[in-house]
Amino acid sequence: MSTASVLLLNAGYEPLGIITHRRALSLMLRGRVEPACDESFEMRGASSDIHIPTVIRLRYYVNVPQRGIHWSRQAVFRRDQYICGYCGLKPGDKQRGQVMKPGDFTIDHILPVSRGGKSTWGNTVCACPVCNQRKADRLPNEAGMKLLWEPKTPRSTYLVASGDIPASWKIYLKMG
Repeated sequence: MSTASVLLLNAGYEPLGIITHRRALSLMLRGRVEPACDESFEMRGASSDIHIPTVIRLRYYVNVPQRGIHWSRQAVFRRDQYICGYCGLKPGDKQRGQVMKPGDFTIDHILPVSRGGKSTWGNTVCACPVCNQRKADRLPNEAGMKLLWEPKTPRSTYLVASGDIPASWKIYLKMG
């Protein structure tokens, strides 16, 4: 990543993207952004030098539509952290004398596929084998079961940055 890259934040300090120094200069000259850190780099002009911050923040909030998060079995497991949506069993817990592993969990359709249920974020939940078998092709209330949480589409506000990350960016980016 070049040292002339600039991290652009929304007005609420959520990272929006990494922009070029030229785009950052344009936004600054139009008064659309303000510095969000003290770290900057210098751009030399014909008559003067301009300091461009490495992190800038929009002055007004911009509503960014949610990027499409595609449903998949593995994504449901990640969303639910391999915790059964009915009994709360998680990897490492024992069920019927067996220590549960992530591979033992299944996906349950709240409205069963046999009744027209689809594989969507709001209709699927991670389930242990016992709960999935107990519920079978019924609705949870028909099986005398209750969901521990309402399954929802996960939020994704991920910004991928690689290479040498400027120190001023690290408080805004999830560093794992």
